[in-house]
Amino acid sequence: MDVAARPTASYAQRIAFVSEMAARLHRYGTTAQRLEATIMALSQRLDLECEAWSNPTGLILSFNDPGKPLGSSDTTRVIRLPPGENDLHKLSEADRIAEAVATGQMSIAQGHTALRTLDRAPTLRTRVLQVLAFSLAAAAVAGLWRLPWLDIATAAVAGLLIGLLDQYASPRPAMKEASDALAALIAGTVVTLVAALVGPLNLNTVVIASLVVLLPGMAITNAMNELSSQHWVSGTVRFAGALTTVMKLTVGAILAVEVMDRLGMQPQVRAMRPQADWVQWVAMVLAAFAFAVLFKASRRDYPWVMGAAITGYLIAILAGHAWGSPAGIFLSALALTAAGNAFGRWRQRPGALIRLPGIIMLVPGSASLRGLLTLVQQQDVDAGQSALLGVTNIVMALLAGLLFGNLLVPARKNL
Repeated sequence: MDVAARPTASYAQRIAFVSEMAARLHRYGTTAQRLEATIMALSQRLDLECEAWSNPTGLILSFNDPGKPLGSSDTTRVIRLPPGENDLHKLSEADRIAEAVATGQMSIAQGHTALRTLDRAPTLRTRVLQVLAFSLAAAAVAGLWRLPWLDIATAAVAGLLIGLLDQYASPRPAMKEASDALAALIAGTVVTLVAALVGPLNLNTVVIASLVVLLPGMAITNAMNELSSQHWVSGTVRFAGALTTVMKLTVGAILAVEVMDRLGMQPQVRAMRPQADWVQWVAMVLAAFAFAVLFKASRRDYPWVMGAAITGYLIAILAGHAWGSPAGIFLSALALTAAGNAFGRWRQRPGALIRLPGIIMLVPGSASLRGLLTLVQQQDVDAGQSALLGVTNIVMALLAGLLFGNLLVPARKNL
């Protein structure tokens, strides 16, 4: 341990700092195995013994002082938390603060102060940029799928409305519970109205593109990753939460279509993918920028985040054309996980800056929602099973890439 890390820090102050750090890492979207390993490593460097248990809705931290008789200093903290959301800027800052405190560059009191500065409310500019990123992500994904211009414009409008809803619902817990269903209701209504009054659309595909930011593909991937690392409770809870999100989105979208049908709105449906290659390339760059904003990365990290997202997508597409989609997803996840760990070793910063954006355009959120929509609309179990098989293939390829990527280049630290 670095002796200078806590020259005047009491046992209670060290526990308070570690507990605060754990709660923040949870809020910033860290998975159970990474959070637990990080907190135990930090505790050791602060001369604490800590047993950490994390799940998507809370933490249990049990501490004792190794310098005192066994059982005389046991302290347990139970912290109830909402499911975390990815925030790359705050995750990087929390990692920097933890390292500074552990090495004695900051006192624990200074570390607490530095953590509290992360609680500043987002500026109006930041909130506007987040709303616009919802719209840009929806339009960019529609472009990646080569949809017609009307489809892209419709997805952008629906995405903008969903972004506004997200800003309105975030500080209102009662409304936030239903926000996914409301967002799907908005998307389904906008898309149906345009298809009925303006022109034909790829109906389900545009709805899915509009909802791309809310799709739980990353949650499904993280859940399987946790299960594979024997974090059974956390993985099961996270997977159940992801399925619940998919069901809420499906309910909202189906309800919108049914209501519009009762009002006499008959959408015109078509299946067209007419865009040229250049549209897909532009959409890829715009999607990478949108996800950098939505992941709340620092502006200095935009090149890293965007580069990782673009690289991950290109590897998946090019390798997929050569050897099949599952192989492409596997190689992409493998390369970006290894690159994230190498980045962490080289830059002494969280590998999540590369790993998360690198796989975001590969996760199975759209496939899971499309499968459930098809199952409900067609009442066809075979269609649902086919969609489930597609999601399973994506998850297995991603999981294999994550596991072998960590073997190829071991992480410097757990974040």
